[in-house]
Parts: sequence; structure tokens; C-alpha cells
Amino acid sequence: MNLRLWQKHWRLMLAVNLAVLIGVFLHKVTLPPFVPYIHLLVDYHFGFTKRALIGAIVGLFTAKVPVWLVFALAGAAWLVTLALFATLFRRTFGFDARQMPLFVFMAASPFFLKNFMHTLGHFDIYGCALAICLLLMPARSVAFVLWAALFSMILILVHHIHFLMYVPTIAVIVVLRYYLLQGVTRANALAGGAVAIAVVALFLAAQFWGSMPVPEADFVSYLKTKMADPTRTDLLGFAYIWYQPLSKEFYDTWQRMPSNLLGVPVFALLIWLHMPLWRYFAGLIRALKADLHRRVVIAALVMVSAGYLVIFATVFDYSRWISNWAVCMFLILHAVKTLPASQEVPPIATDDQKTTILGWIVTLIPRVGIVRPF
Repeated sequence: MNLRLWQKHWRLMLAVNLAVLIGVFLHKVTLPPFVPYIHLLVDYHFGFTKRALIGAIVGLFTAKVPVWLVFALAGAAWLVTLALFATLFRRTFGFDARQMPLFVFMAASPFFLKNFMHTLGHFDIYGCALAICLLLMPARSVAFVLWAALFSMILILVHHIHFLMYVPTIAVIVVLRYYLLQGVTRANALAGGAVAIAVVALFLAAQFWGSMPVPEADFVSYLKTKMADPTRTDLLGFAYIWYQPLSKEFYDTWQRMPSNLLGVPVFALLIWLHMPLWRYFAGLIRALKADLHRRVVIAALVMVSAGYLVIFATVFDYSRWISNWAVCMFLILHAVKTLPASQEVPPIATDDQKTTILGWIVTLIPRVGIVRPF
């Protein structure tokens, strides 16, 4: 089979992936948006409140929130993220035929855009989008560190779990793109330390002082005043999460742990299906010119992964967490590619039969899910 035919396989995968995405979207819009909708209703009416930033912004534009707004806003965020990622990939690797396998293993991955489509309306995608923005921004001054801190604070106000979900990856991007390349000075080290303290303080405030100060019945009554259709009380069933202490989240997660652990072999298989991408990532790390850069990158991967282990022990939406972990790896890969290398790393082979088969499998898997696989 000649090279041109092999290359057509990879382009065909992208076309098939588009069809799969459309199918995931059509299925998603038939499902009630229980968690996403209530996040559009909650604001700062009762004072500083966790998970309230998006609802507060929505409240600036409309007094009554229709259900369809969940899909409109989330769909817009998804399209923006797609455009940002395409721009990032073109800047980092280009869209020539040699890079098609790498693009497929990222863009067509069930961990990435397809799972963001399945979790349409959830807050995960905002962390991904802002991290990509940092990968696209110039990183030549301490202003880059300040932008990263601002993005991190926004994400924590959207949902404090971002402190472990995407803020560590944002920190890694800052270290790789700014501190390793521009060097550490007293001024930028102090700036980095100050904004890190501010981000941690905001997380602690959201986690421990962001609960509702009024009875749940009063809270729900207020949310009804913002609903375009107040009869849809079924969409307010998750109001309890603004009252749930951290100890209760731990308890619920560990109660579900035996059944959730049954999905671990499936997650491991899904990760293995991306093996050509992981091999390429390992090649980029080995090819780095400076030993210090290699050590920092490896430490960064361990740190981000450790953050997700804490999430796994705290909140039971395992399919979402493993998917976002993989997305963080994709984004860090782009950051690593910008570091000085001692040699060029060959791209993923376009004409390897095993790689092509794995590419097709990755393409055809529609998504990973929210709690349990699929």
C-alpha cells in the first residue's frame, strides 16, 4: 500500500470523527442538563459563593434563564476550544500530512473533544480553553505569569476543583514556557510566589467559606425566581452540592469506590490505545537539550498526575477526571515541544499498520463518559 493511500486513511479518520461528534451532540441535547443548568442560576446574591461565577455573568444579561441556554453557551465554548486547539496545533506542528496521525490521536481522542461534547455544559472545558490561550500567548515577561494567575482565579471561581484539575497544568505551562526559557530572577520569582499564594488563598476561601449561608429551601426558592420555567423543579435536584462539606464528598466517593474501580481496566485500555502518542511524547522529553528541562518536565507530569489522584479520592466522576488528565497531557506535550531540543523527533508513522488500527479504534470510540466508562 503506497504512502498516499496511508495518508488518506488518516484524513478519513477525521471525517469519521466529525460524524461521531455529530452523533454525540444529537444524543446529548436529548438529556436533561441537571448539573449544568443549576450552575447558570447560582450567583452571588447571598454573598461569596463557590461555583457561582458563570451564573453571575449570565445574570448580567438575562433575569430569566431558559434551559436551551445551557447548550448555547456550552456549544459556543466547545467551538471556541476547537478553534483554539486547531490554532495551537498548527502553530506547534503544522497541518502537513506527516503530522496527521498526531492530530488524530489528539483531536479524535475519546478523552478530548468528543468527551467535552458529551459533558456539554460542565465546567471542565473552560480550564482546557484557558490553558490553550496561555500556550498561544507570548511568554516574554512577567505579565505572562500574571495572566496565568488571573486565568487560574477565574477557573477557581467557576469551580474550585479546577485548583487540582487545570491550575497545575497552567502552572506547568508557565514554568516551561517562561521560567525555563527566560530564567528565574528575583523579581519574577517574587511575582510567581505572590500570585501562587493568592491562588491558593482563593481556593481555600471557595472550598471552606463558599457554602450557602441560608437554608436550602430559601436557596431553592431564589433559584426558581431565575428560571424561565419554574415548574422544572427536577432541574434543581442538585442544589445540595452548595451545602455539602468536603467530608461528605469523601464519604460518597469511597462508598462508590468498589464499583468505580471496576472501570480502571477500561481506563487503562483507553490510555494504551494512545500508545503511539505517548511514545512520541517520551521521544520529545528524551530529545530535550538540557538535563534540567527533562527533570522539570518529568516532575511536572508527576505533579499534575498526583493532583488527579487527589481528585479521584475526593469526587467520583472518574470518567471525566481521567479524560481531563489525558487532555492535560496533550497540552503539556505542546509546551514541551517549544523547549530547545538536541535532535528532531520523528513524527508518528503514517504507514504503520498497528498505529493505523489504533487510530481507527480511537476515532470510533464516541466518548469516555462522566462517572463510569461509556
